[in-house]
Amino acid sequence: MASLVTVIAILQARMSSRRLPGKVLAPVLSQPMIQRQIERIRHAQLIDRLVIATSAMTDDDAIAEFCQAIGQPCHRGPLDDVLGRFVGALDAFGPTDHVVRLTADCPLIDWAIIDRCVREHVAHGADCTSNAIVRSFPDGLDVEVMRSDVLRAANAEAQDTQSREHVTPFIYSNQDRFQIRHVTQSVDLAALRWTVDNPDDLAFVRRVYDHLYARNPMFTSDDILSLPFGRRLAP
Repeated sequence: MASLVTVIAILQARMSSRRLPGKVLAPVLSQPMIQRQIERIRHAQLIDRLVIATSAMTDDDAIAEFCQAIGQPCHRGPLDDVLGRFVGALDAFGPTDHVVRLTADCPLIDWAIIDRCVREHVAHGADCTSNAIVRSFPDGLDVEVMRSDVLRAANAEAQDTQSREHVTPFIYSNQDRFQIRHVTQSVDLAALRWTVDNPDDLAFVRRVYDHLYARNPMFTSDDILSLPFGRRLAP
């Protein structure tokens, strides 16, 4: 990958989860869950800067205060217009060539998969690259990479609620216009659930950290799979 290419990762986070409010600050080994995810993202070699994108609502003051306390760059924008929030973060912390979209309910995210998605995205000259559309990775390892000008085009043109709230649907719905690349693996693990949406999910993540973190804080997806309970199926 050319050394002059710049990449910003934007991690979207909010306190107002419908099923598990406040989950991003729920403790995992005595630290907020989002901090555990930040630790893992920072192992990625191809990310130049990580930005937290939260809302301007008072509910999310706690996230902004947490970021300030640890010196983590943070941008605040609309709650439901997450696409607009991403472009606001890009304006505040750019310029950059490419943006990695991540969500703060994935504390088991694998930095090697982030790097792989970025590498393939740049090498193939894609407009948007994802491992979550044609799915073979566990739910909870989702990565999307897009050119910053493509993100800006989506923000300028997308009108429907789905596209504004979920950032990338406008891009995927215009595949005649945008070059989409899908990152997959040979072993299909799409049935596994490693994301956090409910109390059972959080209990699973805590159990993974309890078993692996002390021995190796950089534990990998293979380490999780080696646990007797690691191959957790989606309900």
